[in-house]
Amino acid sequence: MTAYKVREHSLAKVPVLIAVGRKEAGENTVSVRRLGSSAQVTMGADQAIEAFVEEALPLDLREERAA
Repeated sequence: MTAYKVREHSLAKVPVLIAVGRKEAGENTVSVRRLGSSAQVTMGADQAIEAFVEEALPLDLREERAA
């Protein structure tokens, strides 16, 4: 992802940027960058989806799933 695109989305307050380039596509991974952090984390595509689904659930539903 180009620096311009990262900056543009940071200014727009996009909470999570998910980048998939050639390398990530070949390895079935995604690069994730969160608003306010310059750190970029690479994780498996399935792992990322599971994490985002869990994060999007309301707290009461998360507690039910954990039980």
